[in-house]
Amino acid sequence: MQFANPQEARDFLAKHPEVRSIELMLIDANGIPRGKLLHRDELLAIYENGRPLPSSILSLTVQGEDVEASGLVWEVADADCWTYPLPGSLTLQPWRNVPTGQLQVSMHPTQGLPATPGDPRHVLVRAVEALKADGYHPVMAVELEFYLLDKQPDANGRPQPAIQMNGVRPQAPQVYGVYELEQVQPFLDDLYAACEVQGLPVRTAISEYAPGQLELTLEHRFDALQAVDEGVRYKRLVKGVANKHGLQACFMAKPFGDQAGSGLHMHISLADAEGNNLMASEDPQGTPLLRHAIGGMMATLGDAMAIFCPNANSFRRFQANSYAPLAKSWGVNNRTVSFRVPGGPANSRHVEHRICGADANPYLAAAAILAGIHKGIREQIDPGQAIIGNGYEQARETLPTDWLTALRNLEGSSWAREALGEDFLKVFLAIKWAEFRQFMGEVSEQDWRWYLTHA
Repeated sequence: MQFANPQEARDFLAKHPEVRSIELMLIDANGIPRGKLLHRDELLAIYENGRPLPSSILSLTVQGEDVEASGLVWEVADADCWTYPLPGSLTLQPWRNVPTGQLQVSMHPTQGLPATPGDPRHVLVRAVEALKADGYHPVMAVELEFYLLDKQPDANGRPQPAIQMNGVRPQAPQVYGVYELEQVQPFLDDLYAACEVQGLPVRTAISEYAPGQLELTLEHRFDALQAVDEGVRYKRLVKGVANKHGLQACFMAKPFGDQAGSGLHMHISLADAEGNNLMASEDPQGTPLLRHAIGGMMATLGDAMAIFCPNANSFRRFQANSYAPLAKSWGVNNRTVSFRVPGGPANSRHVEHRICGADANPYLAAAAILAGIHKGIREQIDPGQAIIGNGYEQARETLPTDWLTALRNLEGSSWAREALGEDFLKVFLAIKWAEFRQFMGEVSEQDWRWYLTHA
């Protein structure tokens, strides 16, 4: 784990005398930024001496409630644990009404104890370093789909797509519609400008397969950790820019039952130390290394589903003919499979992992993907024949499609304990079981519709 040099803080303060406040954020197990709003006078001390945060900050449910079974609350006296800044994360938040900075921190490997094992970024560092030790440098890119919603619900209290510049609330998917992109141009302009300020490599904007659904691609990075750091900061930025425009950016996996879900697609290849793509091949199906990587991801998919799809809502996304995969499958230039090898020139050969919901923690998702790849390479796992044609009709082994099964699979997985770390897995599972019990204990509108009269 590398932390930032104090000179970074000195340069920032000198360059931005107008900044009075800095948002300090740490990413928790659910991928939610947690932290504090600091005065500029506190910044340099964080670089020099670190900043304490309570151990319980990494034991929280998606609703921000302590989970005592995580071992990070009362039994360690909610101890202060020291965090330090990540290099290159100190930047501006251009969407704020007053000049504000942003700084991402992570737990120190020793000074951050007992909370360090619960820091999801450390889990990814572990997976990346394990691959590098065997001569493989993971190259990654992150794609996140999201909905732009009104802050105000509809007459029934339900979320609704935002009204466009033309005064119309979109009703049809209009996938790849350029007119639809034009209708959210003010938001996109500010989003691209904010990404430029923060150094985030955002590229193509796409109107996705639902009203109000968008995707912007991030450029691939030779450093997988950098790619995921940027994905996490991009998500924070999208929410901030949307809020500035009076909108809500929604990264739920399935906010609408009758519309497409939102995914987190991760593109992966492996390079040598000089950056040469080890999966490069004139064969569209790639090298043996690429196929073994897919084999490993397929072999570990059942155990990792609770990482890729961490919430009850995550599993509503898996429906036939929905562009969300349903089986352990792979193919070339095929969007009906879980692991897609895109077309393109030989030196661009890589795999697109299409399982994760947009609600997944990118650090944990990337770590589980890379650990699966590593297993496949070490054991030379054969992924079987590539799917040609409609993967929904050729499903050989379907995925777990419910939260309970996924959690049980993860809990019983010896691979996950080794890949993610037993201490981390204890924390993550404690949080998720607490959320599961709370979710299942809540009586919903659907309960009333189905059972109030006729049960």
